[in-house]
Amino acid sequence: MNSTALLLAFGIGFVAGLRSFTAPAVVAWAANLGWINLHNSPLAFMGSKWTVVIFTVLALVEFIGDQLPSTPPRTGAVGLSARIVTGALTGACLAVAGNSALWVGAIAGVVGAIAGAFGGYQARVGLVRSLRVPDFVIAIPEDAVAIGLGLFLASRL
Repeated sequence: MNSTALLLAFGIGFVAGLRSFTAPAVVAWAANLGWINLHNSPLAFMGSKWTVVIFTVLALVEFIGDQLPSTPPRTGAVGLSARIVTGALTGACLAVAGNSALWVGAIAGVVGAIAGAFGGYQARVGLVRSLRVPDFVIAIPEDAVAIGLGLFLASRL
């Protein structure tokens, strides 16, 4: 087992916990640009142009939707389920790219997604309350953190 790849798998899962579609968009871009090698693996589809387009559009829609007051919480059943699935997918991708077992990376990604969802929720609510600012004032920097952290993690292999 490659401990670096597993740490990166946990980290990209954490990103999925913050923004469910940012992590797969970043991983798809990384695979498409050759930052990570998923060739000859069951996850090779992540590097296709279609996958890049689909996950990028979903991430952009999520950034916009996250600003709406009617958006359900990330810790609710639907939001958390999406984060678990994308955390598992992206964690598996980084594990495979780092020569670790797909299933171990998926588990690390799930654990990271749960940590990111609940930790991100608590941090955002706490900051909004303590700073007494509208939610979007914290949400937009959170988007930037998710993108930046995802790009950093995906470029480390």
